[in-house]
Amino acid sequence: MSKARLNVFIEPDHARRLRRLAAMKGETQSAIVAAALSSFLSADGADRREAAIIARLDRLSSQFDRLERDQTILIETLALFVRYTLSVSAPLPEAHQKAARAQGRIRFNQFIEQLGRHLQRGGSLVRQVHQEITPDENSFLGLADEDDEADAGGQATEATTS
Repeated sequence: MSKARLNVFIEPDHARRLRRLAAMKGETQSAIVAAALSSFLSADGADRREAAIIARLDRLSSQFDRLERDQTILIETLALFVRYTLSVSAPLPEAHQKAARAQGRIRFNQFIEQLGRHLQRGGSLVRQVHQEITPDENSFLGLADEDDEADAGGQATEATTS
């Protein structure tokens, strides 16, 4: 099959990226350009691009839904904590306020250290809460294997000791 020769001018950045892709895939630059042009000119090329865009939008929607759920959990957790703390905390006499502030600074620093350790381990309280309120079918039916139960027990112990 005879091929037509075509000289085109492309942006230097595109040329560099084309060279890298060709080297990475072990293809010639001409083969990659021909495949891209064929896909672009194909009658169903637009349909494939649209399907790819729709799939990406679906993934983004799912990610957004998870973020929204996590944010709702965080807001509700904070609101509940603040309400509880304010409703059970008695006002302190003036003589005890200095000591209470010092104790508060110590507790806050401990909290920040614990939060840092938790985040470094990759833990997620939001994920843990979500799993507790929406258990998977096996654990709901009591069919979870012993490893899952051992892991859950270890997490509960870790959560109370951390």
